[in-house]
Amino acid sequence: MLPDLERLIRLQHLDNATVEARRTVAAIPERMTALDDRLHASRARVEDARREREETQKSRREVEKRHGEVQSRLTRFRDQLMGVKTNKEYTAMQHEIATAEEEVARLEDTILERMLQTDELDAAVDAAERGDRGETEAVERERAELETLRARMETELTGASVERARLTESIGPASLRLFESIAGQRRGLAVVEARNGHCTVCNVRLRPQVFNQILLNTELIRCESCLRVLYHDPNRAPERPAEEPPGDGSANDPAPPGERPPGNRS
Repeated sequence: MLPDLERLIRLQHLDNATVEARRTVAAIPERMTALDDRLHASRARVEDARREREETQKSRREVEKRHGEVQSRLTRFRDQLMGVKTNKEYTAMQHEIATAEEEVARLEDTILERMLQTDELDAAVDAAERGDRGETEAVERERAELETLRARMETELTGASVERARLTESIGPASLRLFESIAGQRRGLAVVEARNGHCTVCNVRLRPQVFNQILLNTELIRCESCLRVLYHDPNRAPERPAEEPPGDGSANDPAPPGERPPGNRS
């Protein structure tokens, strides 16, 4: 393989890894915020469950207070019943007693309902608190993992910067200028693999003679569409050379109409 091509491939892989590492680091604050939101939502569920239970308990205390008042009135009415003098007074007192008994019964039913609701809400609070403890542990664990990831990515970025500086010193000036120029125009992607007769980025079909030259990895050949430098990965399964177009194979055979000769080389 052409030494400069091999080094440019390594440089491209290094730059790709650097971009990915920076993207990972940049996404960490948003992921941290998402963890905070999860924790806040978990705490809110606990508070909501506790508030609902407190409201139910407060309602039950009010009903129990009302029940005590009506029960006292009922006892008083029964005591007064023994001292009435006339049938009219007796009938009126009986009516008061019946009304109070009905209210006592209704209030006792309500108290029972509140007791059952409180039992259910106690269980809901317990479940919310258990869930919150589990969520807190998970969030803290994920937060620690993100901090570890941040530290590792920053270490890799520092190492990549040093490695890039060392690598660029070993690349010929013309080849490096070509790389930097293409990378600046193509969002940092200057060197890409050619595979199955195509550029793997723009997916244009390469002319057979161009692809066959790329398979040798002995020149800096550029894609005629996206202008990136193309190479063949020798670690992949061997690819069959593309079939040449009809002709005697001489250098005087014209290129197909509208096509340029094999890509730029340096």
